Amino acid sequence: MPWYSVAACFFGGAFLANFAPHFIAGVSGLPFYSPFGTPPFRGLSSPVVNVFYALFNLAVAYTLLAFVGGFEPRRTAHLALSAAGFALASLGIARSAAKLRRSPAAQR
Repeated sequence: MPWYSVAACFFGGAFLANFAPHFIAGVSGLPFYSPFGTPPFRGLSSPVVNVFYALFNLAVAYTLLAFVGGFEPRRTAHLALSAAGFALASLGIARSAAKLRRSPAAQR
């Protein structure tokens, strides 16, 4: 498997993981942290912004997995790389969101 397929599968999984919290918060009508908040990456964004950001993440994940990486779910390497990207990004998102919620600025 070429290096760019490895990277595309891994980062496709990561973008797919980033899709979930923004989409869930957005369609639930809740604000969530995003790059478009104030301050960037630390502030809350509106639900509409989060839905748009989620759809952007989904489009990037689809592009990386389907077109760049040639993702085939029956190939173990493709599935493992995507799952690794998904898992690591999910853990990073969970840690970041928890840290932001504990920060004094988030309590204002």
